[in-house]
Amino acid sequence: MYNHSITEFILFGLTEDPEKQKAIFGVFLILYIMTLIGNFLIMVTIKMSQTLGSPMYFFLFYLSFADACFSTTTAPRLILDALSQKKIITYNECMTQVFAVHFFGCMDVLVLILMAFDRYAAICKPLRYTTIMSQHICGILVILAWIGSCIHSSAQIFLALRLPFCGPNVIDHYFCDLQPLMKLACLDTYVINLLVVSNSGAICMVSFIVLLISYIVILYSLRNHSTEGRRKALSTCTSHFIVVVIFFGPCIFIYTRPPATFPIDKMVSLFYTIGTPLLNPLIYTLRNAEVKNAMNKLWGGKV
Repeated sequence: MYNHSITEFILFGLTEDPEKQKAIFGVFLILYIMTLIGNFLIMVTIKMSQTLGSPMYFFLFYLSFADACFSTTTAPRLILDALSQKKIITYNECMTQVFAVHFFGCMDVLVLILMAFDRYAAICKPLRYTTIMSQHICGILVILAWIGSCIHSSAQIFLALRLPFCGPNVIDHYFCDLQPLMKLACLDTYVINLLVVSNSGAICMVSFIVLLISYIVILYSLRNHSTEGRRKALSTCTSHFIVVVIFFGPCIFIYTRPPATFPIDKMVSLFYTIGTPLLNPLIYTLRNAEVKNAMNKLWGGKV
């Protein structure tokens, strides 16, 4: 690891305009609370409901958990910084944030893949479904997703720790990530950027392609199903696919390109760090009758 003379960074945030910062505080505080409530409701409903015991809901529980944590890695700091004049983040806090963002972001990606695999097994291999997706296997798959996320985020933090900082310390972003940090490093970051693209970029691209192929295979196999079965499967798969597109689109834009930062980067990052964790519970509940019915039973129509 290189020696670095910088012990703290200043996050530029979304804007320096005091009026806009007040609006950012209010809007993102509401969005963050809604994200936590939405994902918490899904987690509690799945744990307490008798009807949501299938592997799909087992994975949805972990997706909601990862979403709540993923949002927590960036939103609280963005909200608090909107009220402070100098948005200071220490070097150690910055590195911790890089690790946490990539850990829970990768967990989201891997759980979405597990959910697609579950739908593939349910629709394309219905007779062997209970054997393929047994409780034991589902548990192992989630443990592997945790391990995979840890490996990915460890690789990211290894790259971040190798960046030497000896000049400016203003990060033109609202959270610490490798792209804005590389702009401040006093060394040629070409190789490190290649490694970022081959790590984060490859995970985003490969995962998206795998998910795309799996849904094409699922749609192709639906032609043999009854009209009712086809309608139910299409409804579930559409929910999954909407989540996949709104999550992977921004990720691919940010992590699969040469070392450059654009003004739109912050808006794109907002979409997948704050927007997606908020939209996921809405998409899965509004488009899923089983979850809606379970919530009505548990919460007595209050939700």
